[in-house]
Amino acid sequence: MKKIISVLAATTALTAPAFAESLSVVGSWSSLPLHNQYEAPFWSTTLPEASGGEITVELTTHNQMSLGLGDIYPLLGQGVYDVAMTVADYAVADAPELEGLDVPLLALTADDARAMVDAARPMVADIYRDRFNSHVLAIAPYPPQVVFCNHEITNLADLEGLKVRASGRMTAKLLEALGAEGVNVSFSEVPGALQNGVVDCAVTGAGSGYSAGWWEVSTHLLPIPLGGWDSVVTAINLDKWNSLDAGTQALITSEIASGFEDPAWASAQDALVNDIACLTGNGECPSGEARSMTLVEVSDADFARARDILTGEVLPEWAERAGGEWAQRWNDSVGQVVGVTIE
Repeated sequence: MKKIISVLAATTALTAPAFAESLSVVGSWSSLPLHNQYEAPFWSTTLPEASGGEITVELTTHNQMSLGLGDIYPLLGQGVYDVAMTVADYAVADAPELEGLDVPLLALTADDARAMVDAARPMVADIYRDRFNSHVLAIAPYPPQVVFCNHEITNLADLEGLKVRASGRMTAKLLEALGAEGVNVSFSEVPGALQNGVVDCAVTGAGSGYSAGWWEVSTHLLPIPLGGWDSVVTAINLDKWNSLDAGTQALITSEIASGFEDPAWASAQDALVNDIACLTGNGECPSGEARSMTLVEVSDADFARARDILTGEVLPEWAERAGGEWAQRWNDSVGQVVGVTIE
């Protein structure tokens, strides 16, 4: 995509940019509610209108561009486009310390998840600056990442021996510790993989799975958040950011918080209950037609076992890979919020 360069000067109000700016923006999965309900309206309408027309946006998504998921942020850092947003876990091959942003099983409500994100944000900002030459603008959630299975299961222990698509590296480590086989499958390829037996189960957001039709190729839903909240980071190329005047930076910062980040988090609060209703028919579905997946109840014992494996095995293994400095930063920020210390 051709990078768009700012060229026009304009006389503006104090809240508008000193110069007209045109931004090339690459959004997350185009088929999912986060993009359609929040990303697209913000970049296409909210921000341009707030700027008095002085900011224009050329918007596409990474799947429409057929970008490799691991390439999204490195290309952003190179200036191929100005702004990009996608799941932070897609970038952990280049930045293993980034796995500490979205740790499974530590946040069971949107308020708890946002508290974790807020605590982690200074750490995440440093990672994006140093690893991807980018400035973090926002961190928004997908719905809690739960387990879809095209295989009969009755509890967490039944995942042992099954092939499971994880939503991120830390989730894959957790699944392996539970005795499952972690399989790397792209989100868009999951329905075929479930249908053809390449995987028995797959982890994604309940709402994402509903929107993408995973209920057509899955029979059982285990609503334990084994994949965290799949945080989506919106970042802008650092050179582009530094080229903007202070008024433009302030406008973008304010508008993306109130016009994108806050609404996305607000909708996440009741997302899991509503999405489970849509997938299983247990309750009223606000998103459309309810489906009939079998709901597998999560017992206290299941949750306690998964949490023990997370804190006793998965987090210490991550700390070793990321390095002691990052583990200490995590303990001093996210760990303080959730009451967990990596030893």
